[in-house]
Amino acid sequence: MSLEALRARLPDYARDLKLNLGSLATEPALDQQKLAGTFVASAIASRNAEVIRAIVAEFGPKLSPEALTAAKAAAAIMGMNNVYYRFTHLVGGDYPGLPAKLRMNVIGKPGVEKVDFELWSLAVSAINGCGMCMEAHEKVVKHGGVSTEQVQAAVRIASVVHAVAGVIDAEDALAA
Repeated sequence: MSLEALRARLPDYARDLKLNLGSLATEPALDQQKLAGTFVASAIASRNAEVIRAIVAEFGPKLSPEALTAAKAAAAIMGMNNVYYRFTHLVGGDYPGLPAKLRMNVIGKPGVEKVDFELWSLAVSAINGCGMCMEAHEKVVKHGGVSTEQVQAAVRIASVVHAVAGVIDAEDALAA
């Protein structure tokens, strides 16, 4: 499935998502690797098989094999970290001071420029709603030279991809 087929699959009530998905696919604020990796990581975080297949088919070829693996790794590691750190942040108490004792080696050696991996991690953290992780990754990418507009573009991509996945899930549930 292509991105156009995914857009065509969206019902009339999701017309804004269809338009946003199309315009964000050529977002000028992000270079090709940042753009494609953000789409891939966000699709995986969306957990919708159809969205994942369409977006990886569209944007996977625009990434090197190492970058594609890194985008997948960003979604994977943030799937774990966002739950853990959201808990420690929201519950507080002694938890934030305890060592996480979770392996996170990929963050140190992601296989791409650290700033790209961090941007993808930020997008996934936005989808997963982890404020602590969003703040940490935003600080790293800004320190790495990513502009406010680029951060906003990545989060806009994450929000639209996540919403598209929700609509596809809803339509499939209603059709069943």
